[in-house]
Amino acid sequence: MKEQDFIMKTKLIKETFKDQRKIKCQIPIQNLNLEQHIYQEGSIFITEKDEIIDLELQITDFTEDELVKYVELAEALYETNNKHVSVYIICPNTVNICVKECEIKSESDFTIKLAAIEENPAHMLLNIIKNKLSKGEILDSEDLHALSMMPIICKKEERNYFRKEYFKIINDIT
Repeated sequence: MKEQDFIMKTKLIKETFKDQRKIKCQIPIQNLNLEQHIYQEGSIFITEKDEIIDLELQITDFTEDELVKYVELAEALYETNNKHVSVYIICPNTVNICVKECEIKSESDFTIKLAAIEENPAHMLLNIIKNKLSKGEILDSEDLHALSMMPIICKKEERNYFRKEYFKIINDIT
């Protein structure tokens, strides 16, 4: 992962969730060898004390099903290293949160926190990608996936704008 992505994501963790732990590095979730059926889309970080932080972007309504997938992920991550796991979920304030805050019983040590932000995640992703391109950096598979998802995670009336931006960027890099 590029240094600016690391800085941006760790800044999101620190500012949004008030987590001041020192983060050593990000590791690809594929390196954790989780079972296929477990949700594996976030950014996984390791702290100085080898605790795990999972940063997620939630673009659909936060339902019981969504909470279940994050609990399952947190338990699987805990099982990989037996250290505390923090799952941090950022969503635009337009997402409906259909689950009330509650205690989750588990043998694993984890917390799940959800934050609704004003900024549209599609705009946030587009700005990150455009910034990378302006610095001459090559987009990786994670960037290309985020770019392709922008028309899906934005408001319906913004889809054509994000599709056009997607097409422009793809044409410029290929």
